[in-house]
Amino acid sequence: QVQLVESGGGLVQPGGSLRLSCVASRSIFSFTMGWYRQAPGKQRELVATIPSGGNTIYADSVKGRFTISRDNAKNTVYLQMNSLKPEDTAVYYCNARSIYSSSTAYWGQGTQVTVSS
Repeated sequence: QVQLVESGGGLVQPGGSLRLSCVASRSIFSFTMGWYRQAPGKQRELVATIPSGGNTIYADSVKGRFTISRDNAKNTVYLQMNSLKPEDTAVYYCNARSIYSSSTAYWGQGTQVTVSS
């Protein structure tokens, strides 16, 4: 089992920045970490993923604005969000997916991000 705790969400004006953090209860070395988001009335969607080694993946809608990173020593994954838009408003969820079994995945409780003037 892995418990994931997100933080860093909040209310920000369009064009602003936020940094989300996700701390895991144990080592994330053997997990691909990711951020997903779900807006009201919409399905949960991928924002970005980062394996322990290898290339990151971003949704087209956030490329060039968001950056995902990880610190395995701190069991933490981050999402730096710049140039935020109202359409980025959603609950953001942290995800950990085992590299040994793609069906083994864990979710955090989510953190609300609201972009509004």
